[in-house]
Amino acid sequence: MIAVIAVIVLPIAIAAFLLPLPEQAKQSKALKAPVISKANDHFVLNPAGLQKIVFIHYKKGYAKPPWANGGKKETQCYDFLGKWVKWKELPVNYVIDPDNPYGLSEEFVSDAIYKAAEEWDAHTSAELFGSYTIDYESSWDSDAPDGRNELLFGDYPEEGVIAVTVVWGYFYGKPSERKIIEFDILFDTDFVWGDASVDPNVMDLQNIATHELGHGIGLDDLYDTVCSEETMYGYSDYGETKKRTLEAGDITGLQILYGG
Repeated sequence: MIAVIAVIVLPIAIAAFLLPLPEQAKQSKALKAPVISKANDHFVLNPAGLQKIVFIHYKKGYAKPPWANGGKKETQCYDFLGKWVKWKELPVNYVIDPDNPYGLSEEFVSDAIYKAAEEWDAHTSAELFGSYTIDYESSWDSDAPDGRNELLFGDYPEEGVIAVTVVWGYFYGKPSERKIIEFDILFDTDFVWGDASVDPNVMDLQNIATHELGHGIGLDDLYDTVCSEETMYGYSDYGETKKRTLEAGDITGLQILYGG
């Protein structure tokens, strides 16, 4: 089951939580992302068209998102964006924008994200992630894919949101046509970021990056507490580092998609 309810606006799909334009993201935190609710998981008008899914990662203690698995019990502790939806062309290169308001160095930011990517690579025979580049001029734009898998810091105008991942792709149609073509990850600057193994009062960058990159390669959020130790569990908090390493469910889901 896909964690985010989506609705299609031709020719491109818009997910349940519409991300704000860059200008809107600079406004007051009182501004809320609009919600589109549907009874079904997806409302699809153009299943062959380009679509996006938006994943909202909440801080522990916030209400369970309305789309969270529809109350399904998660005994297997892994789930997917959609059936057979994954990257068809590997490895996936990515762009890191280290600019942040906390004084974190370029070396620290890039190293934390690189280690997060390598954790996924370590548990599959496929070479998932390739090289990364540094670009201080990256910008958050969720309106259309630009051919770059970007990870950057920015302000998201909703309380309790740690990070947001947008995944672009073709999620319907023939299995051979279903694929991911791009992901973008935003680390919300409402939280203080850093290395929680050194300072438990910060949001651990490597911890959250590992989770968000899981969305980028095709895995869904988990919300049942029986899966709370998994990297893809949908909540996090200050001081948490357990998502840095994959657990059994994460690895099983990964290897179903990309091989052992």
